[in-house]
Order: sequence, then structure tokens, then C-alpha cells
Amino acid sequence: MQLDALAQSRRHSHAFSEGNPMAEKNTRRAMVLTIVMMVIEIVGGWWFNSMAVLADGWHMSSHALALGLAAFAYACARRYRDDPRFAFGTWKIEILAGFTSAILLLGVAAIMAFESILRVFKPSPIHYQQAIAIAVVGLAVNLLCAWWLRDQHHHHGHDHGHDHHAHGGHHHHHHDLNQRSAYLHVLADAATSVLAIIALLGGLYFGASWLDPLMGIVGAVLVSVWACGLIRQTSGVLLDAEMDAPVVAEIREAVEQGEVPARISDLHVWQVGRGRYACAMEVVTETVVAPEVFHRALAIHEEIVHVTVEVRSAEPCSAGALPVHRL
Repeated sequence: MQLDALAQSRRHSHAFSEGNPMAEKNTRRAMVLTIVMMVIEIVGGWWFNSMAVLADGWHMSSHALALGLAAFAYACARRYRDDPRFAFGTWKIEILAGFTSAILLLGVAAIMAFESILRVFKPSPIHYQQAIAIAVVGLAVNLLCAWWLRDQHHHHGHDHGHDHHAHGGHHHHHHDLNQRSAYLHVLADAATSVLAIIALLGGLYFGASWLDPLMGIVGAVLVSVWACGLIRQTSGVLLDAEMDAPVVAEIREAVEQGEVPARISDLHVWQVGRGRYACAMEVVTETVVAPEVFHRALAIHEEIVHVTVEVRSAEPCSAGALPVHRL
């Protein structure tokens, strides 16, 4: 019974991410507004027989899909937050959505480039005034959505308690990659609208119809750069490529420059939430040292929320003693 009580006292939540309710709310608002604008453009393009407007409406549908994916990821992560099947919480659902959204963004860029190159060789008549009006309205909608989805420097202070450690008083700033993916989709659409307005004005007043496909190609390149950057960020998290994170050096310093002589012989660090990390390590010591010593050394770092320590001692063990200590 004592073992049961001890085991119960050692259990803790694996929900390492607090979520981002404001970003979730703003993503839903942006999704609804984008869908409304998409429907207006598609219906308006069909009604006025304007292919430019119709094409922009279908283009906006990809961004509506991405925003819906981001909102869905927030909802899933929140719903399954306390599900014990997720060993390190549900935060990576949001990252997976961000990665998928970045792939979609690359697809949008490819379509933009293809259509623009096609128009270089097969130019089609452009209804300038209608297209400019729709582009201006679309730009206004995208700027509003971008304002909702802007990065508000989501941070974690060391005064937030959790199941493992007490903390000091400094702060770390961390990005919500799911929110960032939604923001980049909206920003890409806004940039496309700006380039389209420039091209359409040039065509309307100076007869430079070649500006339309040229700006489309420029926009495709810009969107591709943003998408590739987001893919690098999200794939690094999904593949646990975190060993170059600043927290790794902090862990080594805390353990190897602590109260007892020790060296880390094996270290694994991975991200389990925005600014939250788990680590597993093997520590070599000259004398027998309890793992709790290293847990205390790491307790000042709020971002380290789950620690597993294996201690190997060079000191000969007495009869019946174990040479390896784990916690």
C-alpha cells in the first residue's frame, strides 16, 4: 500500500502546453471572414463573367482550407489534452497542422507560378476595373485577418507553476507555429492582392498588360520562400531536431557545473510544448549520487518540464547496492 501511495504521489499531468485560446478564437474569425469573401468572389466572378475574379475566389479557398485546418488542430489539441494515450501531450497536433498548411502553401505557389507563366504565352483580356475593386476588397479582408493572427509574443514566465519544478523570474518568448502558418496564408493572399493591384493599375493606365503575369511570378516566389521557412521550422519540431536549442547548453551547465562533479555522457532533448522541453540523460559521477541532485539543479529552468536521469557511478558498490540509479 505504501508503494501505491508513493506511486500516486509521483504521478503528474502530461499536458505540457497551455494552449492558445486567443489564437484559436482569432483563427476561427479569420476563417469565417475568408469563407464569406471567397463565396462573394466566386459568385461575383460567375455572375459578371470575370475569370480574374473567379480565379481569385478559388485561390482564396485554399487559404480558407488552411485556416480551417489550423482551427481544427486547436480544437483537437484542446479536446485530447488530458488523454493519457498521448505520452507528451497533444501540442504536436498543432505543429502537424502547421506543417500540412505549409505544404498547401507551396501548392498555392506552384499554381500561381503555373497560371502566371501560362498567361505570359497566352494572354487573356483583363477586366481591370472589376479586378481592381475585388483586389482592394480582398486586400482589406486579408489585412484584417492578418491583424487578428499576428504574433502577439506568446511567452512563458517562470512564475507559472507545473508538476515538476519551482522557477525563477525571467521569461522566454516562443512562437505558435500553427498560428504562424495561418498568418502566412493570409499574408500570402495579402501580398498577392498588393502585387495584383500594382499590375492591374499598370495595365489600366499604361497598357502594361505584361505586369499581371510578372507580378504573379514574383508573388509565387515570395510565397514559396515563406512556405519553405515554415516547413523547416515545423519539420524540426516533428522530427525532434532540438539538440541545437539553447536549452541543451543550459542543461549541460546546470548538471556539469552543479554541486557535485559530474559529466553528461548521453543527452536527449525534445520539445513537448511552446517553450517546453523534455530530456533524458545519463550522468557519470565519481561517487554515488542520487538522481534527485540533478533534478534540483534543473528545477530553476521552467522550460524543462519532464526529466529522466540515469546516474552511473565510478565508485565501487557495496554488496547488494545497485551501480545505476534512475529517476
